[in-house]
Amino acid sequence: MSFVQILEFDTKRAGEVESLMNEWRTQTEGTRYVRRELVAKHRDRPEHYLAIVEFSSYEEAQRNSKLPETDRFNAHMTKLCEGPIKFSNYDVVRDKS
Repeated sequence: MSFVQILEFDTKRAGEVESLMNEWRTQTEGTRYVRRELVAKHRDRPEHYLAIVEFSSYEEAQRNSKLPETDRFNAHMTKLCEGPIKFSNYDVVRDKS
């Protein structure tokens, strides 16, 4: 089964975060390992977000993390957030549509 990493963060600069995410996607075209990504905004806490990033495997997530573009993304993302980004790692055990 696949693997997901969940990033939980607060930001007042959502537009800049969106631009940064788009820039990373452009820079890693053909080299990234991300299968799918979803970003959700909390309804009751408008500055709170979750990014759910899916990979084919944990190993591919690790390879993706080692891309230099990912390092630059993480460094810049940290500056756009209010406080630390919380990372959680999950092996997918059920995936039904």
